[in-house]
Amino acid sequence: MRMLFTDVIKESKVFSSCYKAKYVSCSFAVCYFKRNKTAINRFGITAGKKIGGAVQRNRAKRIIRAAYRNCEKYVPIGYDMVFVARKEILEKKTSDLEWFIMKRVIPSVNSAAANAEKQK
Repeated sequence: MRMLFTDVIKESKVFSSCYKAKYVSCSFAVCYFKRNKTAINRFGITAGKKIGGAVQRNRAKRIIRAAYRNCEKYVPIGYDMVFVARKEILEKKTSDLEWFIMKRVIPSVNSAAANAEKQK
């Protein structure tokens, strides 16, 4: 199933610029986000070798991708988001990450957008 309003980030410089932006974290993932000034979202996932072998890293990416896809319609448009998996994600389910996105990530993105509007 494809994502509706989202493209995949593939360029290293976009990942690097997101790492310098705002972030929200929990025990099993970190989400970096920044405004991209386009009419679409861009989405990337990082799962490093600390998580484990290829099987574990791919499982972590599948969990993140599925959770984002389920919450995508609630995410504000026009942001780059990079999710970084932590080792604890292997013990979690997609619904746990959906909770993180709905209760922590989306409110943080919305408040950052509101603060940006106030500063204009």
